[in-house]
Amino acid sequence: MSRRHVAAWALYDFANSAYPAVVQTAVFSVYYTTIVVGNAHGRGDWWWGRAVSTSVLIVALTAPLLGAIADRAGVRKRLLFLFTSMCLLGVTLFTTIKPGMVVWGFVLYVFANVGFEGALVFYNAYLPDIAPPEKQGFVSGLGFGVGYLGSVAGLLLGWVLLPNLSLVWLSVVVFFAVFSTPTFLVLPRDVRGGMTVSRAAAWGLTGFRQIVRDALSIRELRRFLLAYFFYIDGILTVIVVAGPFAVSSFGFDTRGTIVLFLVVQVSALLGAFALARPTDRFGPKRILDGVILLWVVVGVTAYFITTQRAFIVLAVVAGFGLGSAQAASRSFMASLIPEGKEAEMFGFYAFCGKSSSILGPALFGYVSERSGGNQHLAVLAITAMYLVGLVLLQRVRDPRGAAASSGAA
Repeated sequence: MSRRHVAAWALYDFANSAYPAVVQTAVFSVYYTTIVVGNAHGRGDWWWGRAVSTSVLIVALTAPLLGAIADRAGVRKRLLFLFTSMCLLGVTLFTTIKPGMVVWGFVLYVFANVGFEGALVFYNAYLPDIAPPEKQGFVSGLGFGVGYLGSVAGLLLGWVLLPNLSLVWLSVVVFFAVFSTPTFLVLPRDVRGGMTVSRAAAWGLTGFRQIVRDALSIRELRRFLLAYFFYIDGILTVIVVAGPFAVSSFGFDTRGTIVLFLVVQVSALLGAFALARPTDRFGPKRILDGVILLWVVVGVTAYFITTQRAFIVLAVVAGFGLGSAQAASRSFMASLIPEGKEAEMFGFYAFCGKSSSILGPALFGYVSERSGGNQHLAVLAITAMYLVGLVLLQRVRDPRGAAASSGAA
């Protein structure tokens, strides 16, 4: 395991984390929902939910194809760069969005988010290449932990630059571009594959059915992806609706929202680091069991609380399980993938995760609008996703967890 490669890989997590912290969670989501659209009777929630769902639908439908191209044509790093550039361009154009420009804001967010989410397919696919199986839990957790440091840095920049939103968006672009540069310089170069890009694309279009068959033919992988489909939906939905929820239901202003999520990022960082080594020692399934159960409790509690203080406490508790859930899921997935099919299978992993993410934000927006803006009820509806995922996860056998148990015996 090359420490240089691991450091360069983790630095991309540091760089790109300013985007979800500022855009998806704390600032742009609130600006679009409450100012660009207006959130009377849940209308802003409806538009925001559709924007998120549309972008992840595009990624879900294209990720397996792009994963096949990356593996067979040997263009993983080039595709990582292309999608990163899409995200940076989209966020740069946020400077043109004004109140009332609902459709233009919708289009730009979808474009930027397709770039961000699409890049993660190729970024995640590097994990089996740079870390041996017994270290993947630690390295995955390291990436998320460093990523939360990036979120803190991005939120601090946003807090300093408010109320000038154009400078906030540009700070995300510069931060992402500067700190991701070592990733493109240091990670191994693409190795020419057995197909040209055009042939690999043609194979991907006609071979998606084969990719699905390959993924579903592995019993534990099939069971894991089904559980993942449900529990990750709840987690990803909370990330993108937490800002509007804090503002509309608990009265936070923009600066207060940034401070709130700064605290949450620190909690998530501590959780990612604290549970990184236990993920390798006990296996990712045990970690996921505990973390998803924690999220079920958080979701039910969120329905009943009404004060800002209670919401802050609950958000910190949820944050502790945020990074560890994502890191353990990535590690679990990596342990189940056949060698040589990393990008393909992580493309299918993205397909499952993003497909589920179409449902969650749309469900949140629908319940909020139909109930006259009752976001507490919308959050409770999302909580059912965690519970279903937790039940389905019990059917999955963790090879590393079994190895850890036998070693301890």
